[in-house]
Amino acid sequence: MGMTLTEKILANKSGNSTVKPGDIIFAQVDLSMATDIASPITIQVFEQLNRDKVFDPDKIALVNDHLTPAKDIAAAGFSKMMREFAKKYGIKHYYEVGRSGISHVILPEDGLVAPGDIIVGADSHSTTYGAFGAFGTGMGATDIACAWAEGEVWLRVPETIKIEFKGTMPKYVIGKDLVLLVCRDLGMEGGTYKALEYCGETVENMTMEDRLTLTNMAIEAGAKNGVIKADDTTMKYLEGRLQRDDYQIFESDKDAVYHSLLEYDVTDMEPQVALPFLPSNVKPISEVEPRKVDQVMIGSCTNGRYSDFELVAEVLGDRKFSKDIRTLISPATTEIYNKMIKSGLSLKFSEAGAAITTPGCGACIGAHLGVMGENEVGVFTTNRNFPGRTGARSAEIYLTNPAVAAATAIMGRITDPRELD
Repeated sequence: MGMTLTEKILANKSGNSTVKPGDIIFAQVDLSMATDIASPITIQVFEQLNRDKVFDPDKIALVNDHLTPAKDIAAAGFSKMMREFAKKYGIKHYYEVGRSGISHVILPEDGLVAPGDIIVGADSHSTTYGAFGAFGTGMGATDIACAWAEGEVWLRVPETIKIEFKGTMPKYVIGKDLVLLVCRDLGMEGGTYKALEYCGETVENMTMEDRLTLTNMAIEAGAKNGVIKADDTTMKYLEGRLQRDDYQIFESDKDAVYHSLLEYDVTDMEPQVALPFLPSNVKPISEVEPRKVDQVMIGSCTNGRYSDFELVAEVLGDRKFSKDIRTLISPATTEIYNKMIKSGLSLKFSEAGAAITTPGCGACIGAHLGVMGENEVGVFTTNRNFPGRTGARSAEIYLTNPAVAAATAIMGRITDPRELD
C-alpha cells in the first residue's frame, strides 16, 4: 500500500520506512516559529524546562508581526521579551520591525522553508508552508517550547483528503476563490485533523502565490496541514532564496489511500465571497448583495503578496478609491513593500486614496491599523470573518480576493470586478 505526500514526509522525519493514518510518531523539526503575540507564553514555558540552550538557534524564527509597531505598552513588552530571548540564545532568524513582515510570508521569502521539511509555528496559519511540498502546522506554546528544547515534536499521522482542480481559471479568479469553495464544501470541521492535498492541472499551472493561499486557508476547514507537491514552479521560487540543499522532494504514490476526494472544474467559475460570519458561508459574487461598505482591507498572509497588489492595480487603472470609505493596503513583508515603492504601486495607491500600512497582521486580528467599529461592513482579503475577529462583534466582514476588494474600494459597495472592464 502506497503513502500520500504527507505520510512520506512524516515517515522520513520520524525515521520510519512507512507510516499510516493514526500512527503516533516523534518527528524532527526543521524550523519552529513564534510571533510577538505568541512568544511570551512560549518563552515562559521554555524557561521552566531549565535548559541553558535551544536545540539549534538556526532552526528557530521569532517574528514581530501581529502587534508591530508596538500598539501599546503591553505589545512593546512582548517584543522586548522576544528580542531579549533572541539575543540570549543566539537566535539567528529574529525579525525586527522595519525588517520584518507576516511570518507565513517572510519565512518562505527568506528561504527558510524547503520541500520535505517539517515546520511548526505558534500560529494556526502555519499550514501555509505546505505549498512547498513540506509539512506545516500550528501548535500551542507548550509544543513549540518543547520543539525549541528537543528539536522534535509528536504527531498523529493524519488521513488525507485529495482535492483536485481542473480547467483554466477565468479572469479575476485566483487561488483564494478555489479555497473558499473548499471551505464551503468541507465546512469548518470537515477537514479536522486531516491533510488537504491540492492537486490537478489547475494547481500545476498556478503561481506560487496562489498555491500559498490554498495551503494558508486549509486550517479554515479544520485541517492539520495543507500540502502541494514541489515542482518546477516551487524550485523557481526558491532559486536564490533557499539557504540549504539538504531537502527532499516527495510525491504521493499512485496507490496511496485517501480519506476522500473532492473534484472541481474551474473553467466557468466566478469570484467567490465568504459572507459573515464564517469562511465557509460562501456564494459566487453574482449572488451577493451589493452592500455599501465602510472599509476595504487588502493584505494579510492570505493575499498580501506583490502579485495581489498587481491585481489591485489592474482593476484600479486610472480610477480613484471611493471617498466614502476607508481603503487600506497592507503589504505582507518589507520586501514586498519596498518592491511596491520601487515599481510605483505604493504611489499609485496613495494617490488613489488608500492608506498604506506597516507590514503586519494588525487589521486582520482587530488589534490596530484598521480596527472595525460597531455595525460597520468591511471587505477583507484575509482568511477569517468570525464575529469580533477584526474589531467590534457587530461588524460584518466579507472575505474576497484582491480583485473584488479593489472593485469594491472603487465603487464603495461590494462589486464584481468584471463590471469595471
